[in-house]
Amino acid sequence: MATSPLSSLLLLTIVILLLGQGGVHKIEASHEVYKGYQSLETIPPKFQPYRTGFHFQPPRNWINGFAGPMVYKGIYHLFYQYNPKGSVWGNIVWAHATSKDLVNWELQPVALSAAEPNMDINGAWSGSATILPGGKPVILYTGVNSKNQQVQNVAVPKNTSDPYLIEWTKPPQNPIMSPTTQNQINSSSFRDPSTGWLGPDNIWRVVVGSKIGRRGVAILYKSKDFVNWVKDEKPLHSAHGDGMWECPAFYPVSVGNRNSVDTSKSSHDLNVKYVLKMSLDDIKHDYYTVGSYSYHTDVYTPNKGSIENGFSGLRYDYGKLYASKSFYDGEKNRRVLWGWVNESSSVDDDVKKGWSGVMAVPRRIWLDKSGKQLHINPVQEIAKLRVNPVNLRNHVLKPSSLLKVHNITAAQVWINIIADVEIAFEGLDLSKAEVLDPSWISKPQVLCNQNDSSVGGSLGPFGLRVLASRGMEEYTSVFFRVFKKYTKSNQHMVLMCSDQSRVELHTTFLI
Repeated sequence: MATSPLSSLLLLTIVILLLGQGGVHKIEASHEVYKGYQSLETIPPKFQPYRTGFHFQPPRNWINGFAGPMVYKGIYHLFYQYNPKGSVWGNIVWAHATSKDLVNWELQPVALSAAEPNMDINGAWSGSATILPGGKPVILYTGVNSKNQQVQNVAVPKNTSDPYLIEWTKPPQNPIMSPTTQNQINSSSFRDPSTGWLGPDNIWRVVVGSKIGRRGVAILYKSKDFVNWVKDEKPLHSAHGDGMWECPAFYPVSVGNRNSVDTSKSSHDLNVKYVLKMSLDDIKHDYYTVGSYSYHTDVYTPNKGSIENGFSGLRYDYGKLYASKSFYDGEKNRRVLWGWVNESSSVDDDVKKGWSGVMAVPRRIWLDKSGKQLHINPVQEIAKLRVNPVNLRNHVLKPSSLLKVHNITAAQVWINIIADVEIAFEGLDLSKAEVLDPSWISKPQVLCNQNDSSVGGSLGPFGLRVLASRGMEEYTSVFFRVFKKYTKSNQHMVLMCSDQSRVELHTTFLI
């Protein structure tokens, strides 16, 4: 474990979280379909050290972004992009799983298949779920028709009395939004409709991701009945330089507390701000801004000083997370976020192991007291998985020293469990912290890359080495650095980084 140059007293508690019972991209028209790979033999699960036992993933095949998570009659629903024929992208349908606790999941039949020539014969891509007045759920999703045009469709449950929502139907009015010569929408860049929100004028609104040249665009549509939609004259928002906006999300957040609010909360409420999230297709990261919204003008305005260029703006997650979806959980008054994590393995590796993609653990979102950014933490249900704590207490770490944690192996962390680590460092002289350059605030990932775990500082790096080989030839560092803010307030900031530069995919000799 790398430490700061100062000796420090380390209180280290590692709590092992076992998986409970149950459970189990590029998203664009030009994505390559690996037809020759669809049905090759795969490696048996017991010989797969990289398959997780904690994050949600089906037994086999390719998955990518979430599509319409929701809670209905006490049951949580996950819909996700899935290839039923292989472990590479292609043949995309809406797969479905349900849960009572966001932890243990039961796989259900495919909810939306790709079957209709004018709607989705070439793929049922991502979308969102909306709960209409009276509690009826409805799905909006992108389909790729027989002409390879991206169009928007609606689907409704066949039996609303079924809390598991096993069967869905596609009304004959589909497609309900299409690119035309009149609206000048790019038919290959028109996808991922958002959850709808109802205005005080009783008109529904949704946004669909698109681009015009290098400008990312959230196209605004309106409807009185959620079936007949009209494109608005102007977008909800756009920003130059981002490229394609995939999976746009627009929702309100409470000011001053952690409680969430329904997506249709009035914009006149002074205790509400709005979040606009977009997934940038060019770089595969999710960015967001916080701001205000007017129903009268249907315009979203980011907070003053917000970084609009997604390449250096605020992110949901500074690791691998993309094509995220969130939903309002009215039963627990919170907003829950899901996201897709794709590995760095090759196509050949994915075919051999027989699967690709996992989902991040569900997280709760709320607005920071500053009103400028979000807090995102795992939902409280994850704590029920905690068993068999491993404790290390009152160890003094000298500069560059390492302290091995016994009774837990790197393989266990990777395959079956997750380590929830609580660390307290004492004896740090904060007056020696480096001054944080103001330009670094918007580029934490760049700062992490430039100052990896091998680069010493005044206070840091200190943290953990995980997934380490016996001889420390390979490991992943999760570490911290402490900086002094550049203001006169004498405040400090902590930078948390992960350094994967010393690990290879095919590591087999784990501690």
